[in-house]
Amino acid sequence: MQEIKVLYEDNHIIVVVKPASIPVQADKSGDIDMLTIIKNYIKEKYNKPGNVYLGLVHRLDRMVGGVMVFAKTSKAASRISEYIRQKNVKKRYLAIVNGTMKVGEKKVLKDYLVKNERLNMSKVVSKDTKGSKECELEYEVLRNFEYKGKKYSLVDIDLHTGRHHQIRVQFASIGHPLYGDIKYGQKINKVGQNLALFSYYLSFFHPTKDEYLEFKFMPNELDKKDDIWDVI
Repeated sequence: MQEIKVLYEDNHIIVVVKPASIPVQADKSGDIDMLTIIKNYIKEKYNKPGNVYLGLVHRLDRMVGGVMVFAKTSKAASRISEYIRQKNVKKRYLAIVNGTMKVGEKKVLKDYLVKNERLNMSKVVSKDTKGSKECELEYEVLRNFEYKGKKYSLVDIDLHTGRHHQIRVQFASIGHPLYGDIKYGQKINKVGQNLALFSYYLSFFHPTKDEYLEFKFMPNELDKKDDIWDVI
């Protein structure tokens, strides 16, 4: 059984750290996915016979790691999904972007995106473009640094909407594609680099208790060597 990092678990929810490169749910690649990994973990830990219920209430792109919550009951799944619709679930990301941005700079990025299903890519378009969806995020530049002779910036992101590849597209559109992003920074990144985007913070109300939960896990806490996150 594949090991997982569990940050919290009770009868209704389980909060884990999703490694980068593992899909949230089964896809055409046939690779092991988070839903299957966690179901196997629950089945083995509690010696459960038959199928294990596990509700998927939010997602992270395959190449993005970070904190995720899964529902162990349908009641929890319904309530957390409603919290998300009401924007009562808070998520923050760390990203390493190419180039030097001004340390301490705080800005809101508002754009309209259109997704190309065939290419599995999104792009920034004008407001009146057919099929476009509004997106918004707020960021703060934490620090600048060099890694293997190149200049980068570490950015803290408060994601206000959750559009397809939103963070990656918006930062590429202002000339600072994410480290390792081959789709949106193919002219500056190299094949084989890991995408430097990590969901480090997640908070929400417990679905059955009068309790507000907060979880934080930093990317440099992962057991990896020679990784760009090690420099932060």
